Amino acid sequence: MALLTILRYPDPKLHTVAKPVAALDARISALIADMLETMYDASGIGLAATQIDVHERLVVIDTSEDRDQPLVLINPEITWVGDERVKGEEGCLSVPGIYDGVERATQVKVKAMDAKGQVRTIEAEGLLAVCIQHELDHLMGKVFVEYLSPLKRNRIKTKLIKALRDEEDD
Repeated sequence: MALLTILRYPDPKLHTVAKPVAALDARISALIADMLETMYDASGIGLAATQIDVHERLVVIDTSEDRDQPLVLINPEITWVGDERVKGEEGCLSVPGIYDGVERATQVKVKAMDAKGQVRTIEAEGLLAVCIQHELDHLMGKVFVEYLSPLKRNRIKTKLIKALRDEEDD
């Protein structure tokens, strides 16, 4: 297993639309293990393949308190979205240190293949539902800051570009 480099906003590669995973093979199994290790190491609750510059429809999530219930979604599709919406603070491993309010559905159903190749339908609510929507946005080339006003988005972009320059100067 290996820790992977997480792309940081405003990297244009974060806007790439992911293609379906063609086959669940050894490469994908190794990628899943590496993505889980990377997500846990970064203290995240979700990671989309797009965020590590792999543009395939693959997401790993773990919203459990003990961080021991990984969920793998291969070629996920949201099949139902509940009517109730809530605005909650979101953050992202690709937008480090930034949190802001985003409105999301409180319930979703998602159909996806798991790490063993079984097609499953998952009914999610609360944090898991929000996380699924957030990660599937990544697969569509969308970062959560795009839900914010242009002014906030530009401030975040400027702040992250400056932080990246400061890191490079060290």
